[in-house]
Amino acid sequence: MSRLFEELDYQVTPLGTLVLRRRQDLAEGGDIYEIKLNDDFLMSSKFTASEEALARLALADLDMPGLKIVVGGLGLGYTAATALESPNVASMLVVDAMQPIIEWHEQGLLPLGKLLSPDPRCRFVTGDFFAMALSPETGFDPDNPASRFHAILLDIDHSPSHVLHPSNAALYTQDGLETLSRHLLPGGIFALWSNDPTDDAFVSLLEAVFGQARACPVTFHNPLQNRDALQTVYLARLHRAM
Repeated sequence: MSRLFEELDYQVTPLGTLVLRRRQDLAEGGDIYEIKLNDDFLMSSKFTASEEALARLALADLDMPGLKIVVGGLGLGYTAATALESPNVASMLVVDAMQPIIEWHEQGLLPLGKLLSPDPRCRFVTGDFFAMALSPETGFDPDNPASRFHAILLDIDHSPSHVLHPSNAALYTQDGLETLSRHLLPGGIFALWSNDPTDDAFVSLLEAVFGQARACPVTFHNPLQNRDALQTVYLARLHRAM
């Protein structure tokens, strides 16, 4: 049995102090893994429904073999692991700016790391997703510059209007999304996780850039607050050739 509470690692990063900890779920049993950046909780294995929905909803619109995808934000690994459940996924780049998080998966400190790390379809890339997205000449794959993909799944910021770093906000503008769309193959999907309810103005912006867009509310029960929580997955499909 694990300890009631254990700090598994502590790292100082350019964005601040990054902490991985594990604690027992006294209400439902099992372990809960949490990652904190400074005083903010970035993610918890207690609530993963919307992270998993991000992958399932995006890939449901791409029913074809040989998919090449990018996941922006590794975190605890739930979006990436869910994506690999699809036999249609042939290759997946997982981009994260925080090397310690990648190392926690590679070292097996996080449970899903034991699934992701050995899968030959999965490759971790240390880098700034936002800088890569806004650089069509280089893009996301250091080994194959300017590669295009069938899907780009993003789960880093809290929402398009609540970003972790001010520089990230440039992606959620029309110019930023236009540039990101150049990394997609025709018919490709951009999927975005948000901790907030649907923003209709952002759906309209996605539609203007990609051609087709919709918001998918994801509801799950939060036993800590004894109420349902509402998050959002945005889906945009590129309907024009780039």
